[in-house]
Amino acid sequence: MEDRYPSRTGEGTRWIERKDPVVYGRPEDGPLSAEELREYEAKGFLLLRDVFSPEEVRAFREELRRLFEERAHDPSPEVVREPESDVVRSIFRVHRTSEVFRRLADDPRLRDVARQILGSDVYIHQSRINYKKGFHGQEFFWHSDFETWHVEDGMPRMRALSVSVALEDNFPFNGPLLLMPGSHRVFVACPGRTPERHYERSLRRQEYGVPDEESLARLAERYGIEAAVGPAGSVLFFDSNVMHGSNGNITPYPRSNVFFVYNSVENRLVAPFSGQEPRPAYLAER
Repeated sequence: MEDRYPSRTGEGTRWIERKDPVVYGRPEDGPLSAEELREYEAKGFLLLRDVFSPEEVRAFREELRRLFEERAHDPSPEVVREPESDVVRSIFRVHRTSEVFRRLADDPRLRDVARQILGSDVYIHQSRINYKKGFHGQEFFWHSDFETWHVEDGMPRMRALSVSVALEDNFPFNGPLLLMPGSHRVFVACPGRTPERHYERSLRRQEYGVPDEESLARLAERYGIEAAVGPAGSVLFFDSNVMHGSNGNITPYPRSNVFFVYNSVENRLVAPFSGQEPRPAYLAER
């Protein structure tokens, strides 16, 4: 298959204009209005407040705590720890291991929006909880998810999106997701080549598939930066290629979110474009 977005080929940084649509569906295809679809297409993300009730959020938080305690000392690779400590940073594949989050992944308030934007039926490419505990949660450096999914998983096109459900209030000061609105229109091909089994280290701290500082400065100057802040129960839908990251959390207020990545069934994974073995299923369901 033609590699429309070559990255980590051993060459330097390159910018490639997006070759795929952002929105495939129409207003009549799902719950989002024409105005909301236009905002998503223009910015590469859409934040909806109060999607889930306080009662629903309490149930999600209880499951969040249960999983954190149950898997605090779990050595399995699905449990990822902070770079400088043993504090749990992320738990992957929660739509397979938690009935609460399995139902949430299939909730029409999430699933039907994904279907509408992507213009097809969808499946879960990846799911995870990011805990970002108070005082311990470290940063997630700037990146495009699609760059990793393309190079390391073999996702052919940008026909996927992430959904982040806020399980605690996301304030400007406790490490909320930062996004560059409009940056999804440009694919930043990253330098270097991917080491074998890169995912074993990158989930704690990513070193390959990260844009250089000059590119990030140019992107920020062109597009600006917005923080996705909102109360627990808010939902952020964001394009697979939008540039995003988050600061560390030095406050006592946790910022835990559950993420689901929906991929179009018409965009199924092929062999990784790195030429390496595919990442395991807890990172990329095939």
